[in-house]
Amino acid sequence: MNTEIERILLVDDDAVYRARLARALHGRGHAAAEAWDMESTAAAADRLDPQAAVLDLKLPTCSGIDLLRMLKQSHPAARILMLTGYGSIANAIEAVRIGAWDYLTKPADVGQILAALTTPPDQRADSGFDATPPSLGRIEWEHIQRVMADHGGNISQAAEALGIHRRTLQRKLQKFPPAN
Repeated sequence: MNTEIERILLVDDDAVYRARLARALHGRGHAAAEAWDMESTAAAADRLDPQAAVLDLKLPTCSGIDLLRMLKQSHPAARILMLTGYGSIANAIEAVRIGAWDYLTKPADVGQILAALTTPPDQRADSGFDATPPSLGRIEWEHIQRVMADHGGNISQAAEALGIHRRTLQRKLQKFPPAN
């Protein structure tokens, strides 16, 4: 067991993923509490007094950034790792700027999470953190992907939400994402 970090708070709206991570952490000797929104996160943090937290950046009822700010106030020494799916790398970089320990892209397994929490980002072998802002094309592509996910892949609804014609959106979706 890693004695440096024994208590970890897991916040994710995907109950299956969250429970799987909690079981894996328990199996490695860590205490883990689960949460899925602002209220459950505050309650679990009060009960657990976490040394670390793993936060999903995009939750349906609140932002992982809001949770990060709340946890940094209530548990300033906690190492907070942001988990991000596609389309929110720019937000994850912003989270690191305001106090997150690091970020990983989903799906991350327990080994990756523990390695990220126990090794400073600048000392990790795969440390490739680049604070260079992404290109406008990359931000547009990520935004389109997020809106598509928010609308369950429905092109007509997503196009309406984006304020563009459905055919324009279809053309944009046929392109590969910009490298940066």
